[in-house]
Amino acid sequence: MIALVVASIVAAFVTSATTPWAMALAAKYGAIAIPRDRDVHSAPTPRWGGIAIYAGTLTAVALAISIRHVRSEGANGWNLQIMGLLAAGTFIAIIGILDDLRDLRPLWQIGALLGAGLILYSAGVRIEGVTHPGSVLAALGLTAPGTVTPRTWLPFSPLVSVVVTLGWVGLVTKTVDAIDGLDGLAAGVCAISAATLAILAVISPQSGGPSIAIVAAAIAGACIGFLRYNFHPAKVFMSTVGAQFLGLTLAGLSIMGAFKAAAAVSVLIPFLVLAVPIVDYGIVLVRRFLQGAPLMRADRRHLHHRLLDRGLSQRQAVCVIYAVTLALCAAAVLLFAAGQSPA
Repeated sequence: MIALVVASIVAAFVTSATTPWAMALAAKYGAIAIPRDRDVHSAPTPRWGGIAIYAGTLTAVALAISIRHVRSEGANGWNLQIMGLLAAGTFIAIIGILDDLRDLRPLWQIGALLGAGLILYSAGVRIEGVTHPGSVLAALGLTAPGTVTPRTWLPFSPLVSVVVTLGWVGLVTKTVDAIDGLDGLAAGVCAISAATLAILAVISPQSGGPSIAIVAAAIAGACIGFLRYNFHPAKVFMSTVGAQFLGLTLAGLSIMGAFKAAAAVSVLIPFLVLAVPIVDYGIVLVRRFLQGAPLMRADRRHLHHRLLDRGLSQRQAVCVIYAVTLALCAAAVLLFAAGQSPA
Protein backbone atom coordinates (compact mmCIF):
# COMPACT_ATOMS: atom_id res chain seq x y z
CA MET A 1 0.00 0.00 0.00
CA ILE A 2 2.88 2.37 0.76
CA ALA A 3 4.27 1.68 -2.71
CA LEU A 4 0.96 2.78 -4.26
CA VAL A 5 0.97 6.04 -2.33
CA VAL A 6 4.59 6.72 -3.26
CA ALA A 7 3.91 5.98 -6.94
CA SER A 8 0.93 8.35 -6.94
CA ILE A 9 2.85 11.15 -5.23
CA VAL A 10 5.88 10.80 -7.50
CA ALA A 11 3.71 10.77 -10.63
CA ALA A 12 1.71 13.78 -9.44
CA PHE A 13 4.84 15.76 -8.57
CA VAL A 14 6.67 15.00 -11.83
CA THR A 15 3.59 15.71 -13.94
CA SER A 16 2.92 18.99 -12.18
CA ALA A 17 6.58 20.00 -12.44
CA THR A 18 6.92 19.17 -16.15
CA THR A 19 3.60 20.63 -17.35
CA PRO A 20 4.99 24.19 -17.71
CA TRP A 21 7.82 22.75 -19.80
CA ALA A 22 5.29 20.91 -21.99
CA MET A 23 3.35 24.16 -22.40
CA ALA A 24 6.49 25.99 -23.49
CA LEU A 25 7.33 23.18 -25.91
CA ALA A 26 3.86 23.37 -27.43
CA ALA A 27 4.16 27.13 -27.87
CA LYS A 28 7.58 26.75 -29.48
CA TYR A 29 6.41 24.23 -32.09
CA GLY A 30 2.93 25.63 -32.65
CA ALA A 31 0.93 22.86 -30.97
CA ILE A 32 -1.84 25.26 -30.00
CA ALA A 33 -5.58 24.55 -29.84
CA ILE A 34 -7.29 27.36 -31.73
CA PRO A 35 -10.99 27.69 -30.76
CA ARG A 36 -13.47 26.23 -33.28
CA ASP A 37 -17.25 26.40 -33.41
CA ARG A 38 -17.73 23.15 -31.48
CA ASP A 39 -15.07 23.94 -28.86
CA VAL A 40 -15.83 25.19 -25.38
CA HIS A 41 -12.61 27.14 -24.82
CA SER A 42 -12.47 30.69 -26.16
CA ALA A 43 -8.73 31.41 -26.24
CA PRO A 44 -5.78 29.68 -27.92
CA THR A 45 -4.47 27.06 -25.47
CA PRO A 46 -1.27 24.98 -25.54
CA ARG A 47 -1.60 21.28 -26.24
CA TRP A 48 0.88 18.54 -25.34
CA GLY A 49 0.02 18.51 -21.64
CA GLY A 50 -0.18 14.77 -22.14
CA ILE A 51 3.62 14.72 -22.45
CA ALA A 52 3.79 15.68 -18.77
CA ILE A 53 1.30 12.93 -17.88
CA TYR A 54 3.45 10.45 -19.79
CA ALA A 55 6.62 11.68 -18.05
CA GLY A 56 5.03 11.50 -14.62
CA THR A 57 3.68 8.00 -15.17
CA LEU A 58 6.92 6.58 -16.54
CA THR A 59 9.04 8.17 -13.82
CA ALA A 60 6.87 6.67 -11.09
CA VAL A 61 6.77 3.24 -12.74
CA ALA A 62 10.53 3.25 -13.36
CA LEU A 63 11.09 4.02 -9.70
CA ALA A 64 8.66 1.29 -8.66
CA ILE A 65 10.14 -1.48 -10.80
CA SER A 66 13.57 -0.75 -9.31
CA ILE A 67 12.21 -1.66 -5.89
CA ARG A 68 12.70 -5.27 -4.86
CA HIS A 69 9.02 -5.64 -3.92
CA VAL A 70 8.02 -5.35 -7.56
CA ARG A 71 11.04 -6.93 -9.23
CA SER A 72 10.80 -10.13 -7.18
CA GLU A 73 7.07 -10.62 -7.07
CA GLY A 74 7.57 -13.98 -8.75
CA ALA A 75 5.63 -13.29 -11.91
CA ASN A 76 7.93 -12.54 -14.82
CA GLY A 77 4.96 -12.64 -17.15
CA TRP A 78 3.46 -9.63 -15.43
CA ASN A 79 6.73 -7.73 -15.83
CA LEU A 80 6.83 -8.56 -19.54
CA GLN A 81 3.28 -7.29 -19.85
CA ILE A 82 4.18 -4.09 -18.02
CA MET A 83 7.03 -3.50 -20.46
CA GLY A 84 4.67 -4.17 -23.36
CA LEU A 85 2.14 -1.75 -21.90
CA LEU A 86 4.76 0.98 -21.56
CA ALA A 87 6.08 0.31 -25.08
CA ALA A 88 2.58 0.53 -26.57
CA GLY A 89 1.90 3.65 -24.50
CA THR A 90 5.10 5.26 -25.76
CA PHE A 91 4.21 4.43 -29.36
CA ILE A 92 0.70 5.86 -29.12
CA ALA A 93 1.99 8.94 -27.28
CA ILE A 94 4.40 9.67 -30.15
CA ILE A 95 1.56 9.31 -32.64
CA GLY A 96 -0.52 11.63 -30.44
CA ILE A 97 2.22 14.27 -30.49
CA LEU A 98 2.24 14.15 -34.29
CA ASP A 99 -1.56 14.27 -34.45
CA ASP A 100 -1.68 17.33 -32.20
CA LEU A 101 0.83 19.00 -34.48
CA ARG A 102 -0.22 17.79 -37.94
CA ASP A 103 -3.83 16.60 -37.50
CA LEU A 104 -3.27 13.10 -38.90
CA ARG A 105 -5.87 11.47 -41.11
CA PRO A 106 -8.29 8.98 -39.47
CA LEU A 107 -6.70 6.03 -41.27
CA TRP A 108 -3.32 6.87 -39.75
CA GLN A 109 -4.90 7.08 -36.32
CA ILE A 110 -6.67 3.74 -36.76
CA GLY A 111 -3.45 2.16 -37.98
CA ALA A 112 -1.62 3.50 -34.94
CA LEU A 113 -4.24 2.05 -32.60
CA LEU A 114 -3.98 -1.34 -34.31
CA GLY A 115 -0.20 -1.18 -34.03
CA ALA A 116 -0.34 -0.32 -30.33
CA GLY A 117 -2.87 -3.09 -29.77
CA LEU A 118 -0.60 -5.62 -31.48
CA ILE A 119 2.31 -4.53 -29.28
CA LEU A 120 0.14 -5.26 -26.25
CA TYR A 121 -1.01 -8.59 -27.65
CA SER A 122 2.53 -9.72 -28.45
CA ALA A 123 3.53 -8.93 -24.85
CA GLY A 124 0.77 -11.17 -23.51
CA VAL A 125 -1.77 -8.45 -22.75
CA ARG A 126 -4.74 -10.32 -24.22
CA ILE A 127 -8.38 -11.04 -23.65
CA GLU A 128 -8.23 -14.82 -23.91
CA GLY A 129 -11.74 -15.51 -22.69
CA VAL A 130 -14.50 -14.35 -20.38
CA THR A 131 -16.51 -15.82 -17.58
CA HIS A 132 -19.70 -17.47 -18.77
CA PRO A 133 -22.63 -15.00 -18.85
CA GLY A 134 -24.58 -17.55 -16.84
CA SER A 135 -22.00 -17.33 -14.07
CA VAL A 136 -23.80 -14.37 -12.57
CA LEU A 137 -26.99 -16.44 -12.36
CA ALA A 138 -25.00 -19.34 -10.94
CA ALA A 139 -23.58 -17.09 -8.26
CA LEU A 140 -27.15 -16.25 -7.28
CA GLY A 141 -28.13 -19.92 -7.24
CA LEU A 142 -30.45 -19.57 -10.23
CA THR A 143 -28.96 -22.29 -12.45
CA ALA A 144 -29.23 -26.05 -12.30
CA PRO A 145 -26.43 -27.80 -10.36
CA GLY A 146 -23.56 -29.01 -12.52
CA THR A 147 -24.30 -26.78 -15.51
CA VAL A 148 -22.62 -23.42 -15.00
CA THR A 149 -20.65 -22.42 -11.91
CA PRO A 150 -19.82 -18.88 -10.74
CA ARG A 151 -16.35 -19.38 -12.24
CA THR A 152 -17.08 -21.13 -15.55
CA TRP A 153 -14.59 -19.82 -18.12
CA LEU A 154 -15.24 -19.44 -21.86
CA PRO A 155 -11.90 -19.44 -23.73
CA PHE A 156 -11.50 -17.62 -27.05
CA SER A 157 -9.79 -18.99 -30.14
CA PRO A 158 -6.55 -17.12 -31.03
CA LEU A 159 -8.29 -15.22 -33.84
CA VAL A 160 -11.19 -14.15 -31.63
CA SER A 161 -8.72 -13.20 -28.90
CA VAL A 162 -6.85 -10.89 -31.28
CA VAL A 163 -10.03 -9.26 -32.57
CA VAL A 164 -11.56 -8.76 -29.12
CA THR A 165 -8.30 -7.44 -27.66
CA LEU A 166 -7.73 -4.95 -30.47
CA GLY A 167 -11.38 -3.93 -30.37
CA TRP A 168 -11.29 -3.27 -26.62
CA VAL A 169 -8.04 -1.31 -26.82
CA GLY A 170 -9.31 0.79 -29.70
CA LEU A 171 -12.68 1.40 -28.06
CA VAL A 172 -11.31 2.57 -24.71
CA THR A 173 -8.58 4.69 -26.30
CA LYS A 174 -11.01 6.52 -28.58
CA THR A 175 -13.63 7.00 -25.86
CA VAL A 176 -11.13 8.68 -23.54
CA ASP A 177 -10.04 10.88 -26.43
CA ALA A 178 -13.68 11.75 -27.10
CA ILE A 179 -14.45 12.94 -23.56
CA ASP A 180 -11.48 15.30 -23.52
CA GLY A 181 -13.81 18.18 -24.27
CA LEU A 182 -14.08 20.11 -20.99
CA ASP A 183 -11.41 21.43 -18.68
CA GLY A 184 -10.37 18.66 -16.30
CA LEU A 185 -12.92 16.13 -17.55
CA ALA A 186 -10.72 13.42 -19.08
CA ALA A 187 -8.01 13.79 -16.42
CA GLY A 188 -10.49 13.45 -13.57
CA VAL A 189 -12.39 10.52 -15.06
CA CYS A 190 -9.13 8.71 -15.82
CA ALA A 191 -7.84 9.38 -12.30
CA ILE A 192 -10.96 7.80 -10.80
CA SER A 193 -10.86 4.84 -13.20
CA ALA A 194 -7.15 4.21 -12.64
CA ALA A 195 -7.54 4.39 -8.86
CA THR A 196 -10.35 1.85 -9.12
CA LEU A 197 -8.20 -0.56 -11.14
CA ALA A 198 -5.50 -0.20 -8.49
CA ILE A 199 -8.00 -1.10 -5.76
CA LEU A 200 -9.18 -4.14 -7.74
CA ALA A 201 -5.59 -5.32 -8.11
CA VAL A 202 -5.13 -5.04 -4.35
CA ILE A 203 -8.36 -6.93 -3.65
CA SER A 204 -7.43 -9.90 -5.83
CA PRO A 205 -3.97 -11.15 -6.91
CA GLN A 206 -5.72 -12.48 -10.02
CA SER A 207 -6.31 -8.85 -10.95
CA GLY A 208 -2.65 -8.12 -11.43
CA GLY A 209 -1.03 -7.86 -8.03
CA PRO A 210 1.57 -5.22 -7.13
CA SER A 211 2.71 -4.34 -10.66
CA ILE A 212 -0.76 -3.56 -11.97
CA ALA A 213 -1.72 -1.68 -8.83
CA ILE A 214 1.41 0.48 -8.95
CA VAL A 215 1.04 1.38 -12.63
CA ALA A 216 -2.63 2.23 -12.08
CA ALA A 217 -1.76 4.32 -9.03
CA ALA A 218 0.91 6.15 -11.03
CA ILE A 219 -1.62 6.99 -13.74
CA ALA A 220 -4.08 8.27 -11.15
CA GLY A 221 -1.38 10.41 -9.57
CA ALA A 222 -0.26 11.81 -12.92
CA CYS A 223 -3.82 12.81 -13.76
CA ILE A 224 -4.26 14.50 -10.39
CA GLY A 225 -0.99 16.39 -10.84
CA PHE A 226 -2.12 17.52 -14.28
CA LEU A 227 -5.41 18.89 -12.92
CA ARG A 228 -3.44 21.71 -11.30
CA TYR A 229 -3.14 23.22 -14.77
CA ASN A 230 -6.06 21.57 -16.55
CA PHE A 231 -9.03 22.18 -14.25
CA HIS A 232 -11.24 25.10 -15.29
CA PRO A 233 -9.99 27.54 -16.42
CA ALA A 234 -7.44 25.31 -18.13
CA LYS A 235 -3.99 26.65 -18.93
CA VAL A 236 -3.13 23.59 -21.04
CA PHE A 237 -4.86 20.61 -22.67
CA MET A 238 -3.68 17.01 -22.58
CA SER A 239 -4.90 16.66 -26.19
CA THR A 240 -4.43 13.52 -28.25
CA VAL A 241 -1.04 12.61 -26.80
CA GLY A 242 -2.47 12.49 -23.27
CA ALA A 243 -5.93 11.13 -24.00
CA GLN A 244 -4.68 8.25 -26.15
CA PHE A 245 -1.87 7.40 -23.74
CA LEU A 246 -4.33 7.28 -20.85
CA GLY A 247 -6.96 5.39 -22.83
CA LEU A 248 -4.53 2.76 -24.04
CA THR A 249 -2.92 2.21 -20.64
CA LEU A 250 -6.30 1.95 -18.92
CA ALA A 251 -7.43 -0.55 -21.56
CA GLY A 252 -4.26 -2.58 -21.06
CA LEU A 253 -4.51 -2.51 -17.28
CA SER A 254 -8.13 -3.64 -17.39
CA ILE A 255 -7.12 -6.60 -19.58
CA MET A 256 -4.26 -7.54 -17.28
CA GLY A 257 -6.45 -7.14 -14.23
CA ALA A 258 -10.23 -7.34 -14.10
CA PHE A 259 -10.66 -9.36 -17.32
CA LYS A 260 -8.30 -12.04 -15.97
CA ALA A 261 -10.18 -12.77 -12.76
CA ALA A 262 -12.27 -15.92 -12.83
CA ALA A 263 -15.20 -14.48 -10.94
CA ALA A 264 -18.87 -14.38 -11.80
CA VAL A 265 -18.95 -10.61 -12.34
CA SER A 266 -15.46 -10.07 -13.77
CA VAL A 267 -16.73 -9.55 -17.31
CA LEU A 268 -18.82 -6.60 -16.06
CA ILE A 269 -16.08 -4.85 -14.09
CA PRO A 270 -14.07 -3.17 -16.90
CA PHE A 271 -17.28 -1.84 -18.43
CA LEU A 272 -18.42 -0.37 -15.12
CA VAL A 273 -15.06 1.26 -14.45
CA LEU A 274 -15.00 2.86 -17.92
CA ALA A 275 -18.76 3.13 -18.41
CA VAL A 276 -19.02 6.92 -18.71
CA PRO A 277 -16.74 7.36 -21.75
CA ILE A 278 -17.83 4.08 -23.36
CA VAL A 279 -21.58 4.70 -23.10
CA ASP A 280 -21.22 8.34 -24.11
CA TYR A 281 -19.16 7.44 -27.17
CA GLY A 282 -21.54 4.62 -28.11
CA ILE A 283 -24.60 6.86 -27.96
CA VAL A 284 -22.86 9.53 -30.02
CA LEU A 285 -21.90 7.00 -32.72
CA VAL A 286 -25.47 5.68 -32.90
CA ARG A 287 -26.87 9.20 -33.25
CA ARG A 288 -24.39 10.04 -36.00
CA PHE A 289 -25.25 6.83 -37.85
CA LEU A 290 -29.01 7.39 -37.61
CA GLN A 291 -28.63 10.96 -38.83
CA GLY A 292 -26.28 10.03 -41.66
CA ALA A 293 -23.38 12.04 -40.22
CA PRO A 294 -19.74 10.90 -40.55
CA LEU A 295 -19.00 8.58 -37.63
CA MET A 296 -15.52 9.96 -36.91
CA ARG A 297 -16.26 13.67 -37.28
CA ALA A 298 -16.13 15.58 -33.98
CA ASP A 299 -19.27 17.46 -32.95
CA ARG A 300 -21.25 18.69 -29.93
CA ARG A 301 -23.27 15.53 -29.29
CA HIS A 302 -21.37 14.31 -26.22
CA LEU A 303 -22.73 14.19 -22.68
CA HIS A 304 -20.65 17.13 -21.50
CA HIS A 305 -21.97 19.29 -24.34
CA ARG A 306 -25.55 18.37 -23.45
CA LEU A 307 -24.98 19.27 -19.82
CA LEU A 308 -23.66 22.66 -20.90
CA ASP A 309 -26.69 23.14 -23.14
CA ARG A 310 -28.90 22.54 -20.10
CA GLY A 311 -27.34 25.50 -18.37
CA LEU A 312 -24.58 23.92 -16.28
CA SER A 313 -21.23 25.64 -16.05
CA GLN A 314 -18.07 23.82 -17.08
CA ARG A 315 -17.18 23.05 -13.47
CA GLN A 316 -20.71 21.86 -12.69
CA ALA A 317 -20.83 19.60 -15.74
CA VAL A 318 -17.43 18.12 -14.92
CA CYS A 319 -18.39 17.51 -11.29
CA VAL A 320 -21.61 15.76 -12.35
CA ILE A 321 -19.65 13.40 -14.58
CA TYR A 322 -17.09 12.87 -11.81
CA ALA A 323 -19.91 11.88 -9.46
CA VAL A 324 -21.39 9.40 -11.95
CA THR A 325 -17.95 7.89 -12.56
CA LEU A 326 -17.32 7.56 -8.82
CA ALA A 327 -20.67 5.84 -8.29
CA LEU A 328 -20.07 3.35 -11.11
CA CYS A 329 -16.52 2.62 -9.96
CA ALA A 330 -17.73 2.09 -6.38
CA ALA A 331 -20.29 -0.37 -7.74
CA ALA A 332 -17.52 -2.13 -9.67
CA VAL A 333 -15.41 -2.52 -6.51
CA LEU A 334 -18.36 -3.85 -4.49
CA LEU A 335 -19.36 -6.31 -7.21
CA PHE A 336 -15.79 -7.46 -7.66
CA ALA A 337 -15.26 -7.94 -3.93
CA ALA A 338 -18.49 -9.94 -3.73
CA GLY A 339 -17.38 -12.05 -6.70
CA GLN A 340 -14.17 -13.05 -4.92
CA SER A 341 -16.07 -14.95 -2.25
CA PRO A 342 -15.84 -18.76 -2.60
CA ALA A 343 -18.47 -20.35 -4.83
